[in-house]
Amino acid sequence: MQGARGAAPAGHEQVVFCQDPPSGLRAIIAIYSTALGPGLGGTRFYPYPSEDAALADVLNLSRAMAYKNALASLDLGGGKAVIIGDPARLKSEALLRAYGRFVESLGGRYITACDIGTYSEDMDIVARECRYVTGRTVPNGGAGDSSVLTAFGVFQGMRAAAEHAWGSTSLDGRVVGIEG
Repeated sequence: MQGARGAAPAGHEQVVFCQDPPSGLRAIIAIYSTALGPGLGGTRFYPYPSEDAALADVLNLSRAMAYKNALASLDLGGGKAVIIGDPARLKSEALLRAYGRFVESLGGRYITACDIGTYSEDMDIVARECRYVTGRTVPNGGAGDSSVLTAFGVFQGMRAAAEHAWGSTSLDGRVVGIEG
């Protein structure tokens, strides 16, 4: 298990490049801010075209998580992680456990969760090596699939936008676009 910790890009507190050759893990963990509490953000498992593309994404996402958590009045900062590779080919228990050891090594400065390419069952595996995990399955003490709550939040945001734009929260007969 090798982790490189260098100078963080402007605005970020910490960026960790993670490698575990036996499992094939290549990941980046970015902590934007812990001013309000530990950095919370999901783990994206995605086949980035390059490490530079993965770094750009994790830096943007970790910053966005800091603002998202602050706007929700949570006592949490912003962080995010990306695992570089195709989850359909590379995801394994060994890789997820190696990733969990990297998250654990941060001592609670970063709390991980599900994102694109990772699921509650994956977080159960990460949690075998790490205490700083949310989004686990219900049988393992978690809340389960967070996508339902995410979808509800998007719907509520659409209703608020409709009220602002048209004076009513009703979306009947409206055409809306969602990005992201």
